[in-house]
Amino acid sequence: MQAVQAIVKEFACQFAFTDQKADDNGRLYSLTHPETGDNLSFDCSYHTLELSFGKEKTIHVLYQRFRKYFSALQEKLSSAGHLLTGMGINPYHPYQHYEPIANDRYRMLYHHLHAYKEYGDTFYHDIPEFSMLAAASQVQLDVQKEEIIASIHAFNLLEPFKAVLFANSCGWSRILARDYLWRYSSQGYNPHNLGMYETEIRNLDEYLDYIKSQSIYCVQKGDKYLHFKPIPIAEYIHRKSVTGTYFSGTGWKEFAFQPEVQDIAYHRSFKFADLTYRGTIEFRSACQQPVRDAFTHAAFHAGLAEKLPELTALLDEDSVLYHHGYNASELRELLTYREFPEFIQQKELSAVLLRILELAREGLAERGFQEECFLAPLFDRAETLRNPARDFLSGIEQGDSLKDWIFRYAELPEKNSYQKNQ
Repeated sequence: MQAVQAIVKEFACQFAFTDQKADDNGRLYSLTHPETGDNLSFDCSYHTLELSFGKEKTIHVLYQRFRKYFSALQEKLSSAGHLLTGMGINPYHPYQHYEPIANDRYRMLYHHLHAYKEYGDTFYHDIPEFSMLAAASQVQLDVQKEEIIASIHAFNLLEPFKAVLFANSCGWSRILARDYLWRYSSQGYNPHNLGMYETEIRNLDEYLDYIKSQSIYCVQKGDKYLHFKPIPIAEYIHRKSVTGTYFSGTGWKEFAFQPEVQDIAYHRSFKFADLTYRGTIEFRSACQQPVRDAFTHAAFHAGLAEKLPELTALLDEDSVLYHHGYNASELRELLTYREFPEFIQQKELSAVLLRILELAREGLAERGFQEECFLAPLFDRAETLRNPARDFLSGIEQGDSLKDWIFRYAELPEKNSYQKNQ
């Protein structure tokens, strides 16, 4: 830990990440560049490092900053016996000792996830520390008010296809284990809080009703960061009293408080496509990708957002996955496994994926920033119906070591691979 903290401090000095947050033990867990808004943080524990970026118009600008930050971190971490790699599940998770970052929020989250046994007879897995070992590739895109519902509809239908392209979290009999880990945790106590939309939302009023049906499970009152059994928002704001649990410094204690409308600021949902307070839609269903393909997910969504009517028409008319007795959520679940369901014609699935990628490429071309190059790895995946998880499993079966694939998925592409053509 001392070596990692020294590297983080050196990174902060090198790149002028001057806005810094430390945990209760004085360890830095979040650094932000005051001008770009770029952020380096540890997510839930000190086993997962996240790089996020401020708003920019082009993927190329973000990629060049990512490459600069990642290269500096990787060089320093590898010399200290650590490595950043691109996998949706920490490959060494069975050997790690998981503790939450020592601050109020992460301590609360850790305790909430471990409280699943108190939340009824719903099936829960026994891996409450999953948030410390799972990693995602997330992207936020600006959205106009009139396109919110259409975007949610189209990208919800797209989720089963994304499972084929982006799966990269092997474990628990699946190639996309992240879905399972989230769904059957206390975060999934209310299924409206995460995953896909099981109902068609036709307008903004219905979307607001859907948000009200989601549950709130934490709030801060003074210096107390509390969690409690999830309560639907529509019910929560009319409660006279709620009893939550908070960390007192020496142990967990109960505290009763009166809900207020402004508590909604602490509401956390984890939908695959979610409207945010920034005026963006956040897409969060893809596993972390191999480092060399880190921006495929962003390019995929940026391109398709430009071709929303065409994407909607393609998915509404699809008969390769749809119209076989399964809804979008059930299809996504089926495709988290390695074997394709028998009703799927694989050649036809490949053809539809290629059509979707062509739309994304056309959308990126219309943006005019020469970002189409970031999609290149996905075309190969669509043609072969391979993805990082399938490649990993095939390699292991052929005698490769886990370490081989950790290093392979930690590699940046050649320096000029994504250079903008001018």
